[in-house]
Amino acid sequence: MGIEIEKKFLLRNDAWRAEADAGTAFRQGYLAGSDKASVRVRIEGDNANINIKSATLGITRQEFEYPIPLEDAQSLLENLCEKPLIEKTRYHVRHAKHVWEIDVFEGENAGLVVAEIELDDEDEAFSRPDWLGEEVSGDPRYYNVSLVKHPFRDW
Repeated sequence: MGIEIEKKFLLRNDAWRAEADAGTAFRQGYLAGSDKASVRVRIEGDNANINIKSATLGITRQEFEYPIPLEDAQSLLENLCEKPLIEKTRYHVRHAKHVWEIDVFEGENAGLVVAEIELDDEDEAFSRPDWLGEEVSGDPRYYNVSLVKHPFRDW
């Protein structure tokens, strides 16, 4: 069973950009979302996958992810996924011993920028970069599955 331990934060400024990689475009959509789990289709650059994630609040969730053909993912996104799709560019920034993922959202969620860090343990210590802002890990509005139903532009 896959387990994801992830914390999510807003950013105080754009200083992270000086250390970021070139970024990768993402398009993703949701086939289903319930009280127990969400089923997501994602295109990340030239790769595609299907992902099932438990719908529990907090920083630890079950997660299962499997590669699928790119053409299948494109068809699923266009024909079966809820709209609007999530469009974003993900950047990676190394800070101390961790790699942060910075998501810069576009489309219906333009203006939203969040940083995520994956941990090995819920109590794992990590260094906080100066550009890191408020933690929003427990706020469901920031979950991608929620951004489909309630896009950032409507907040």
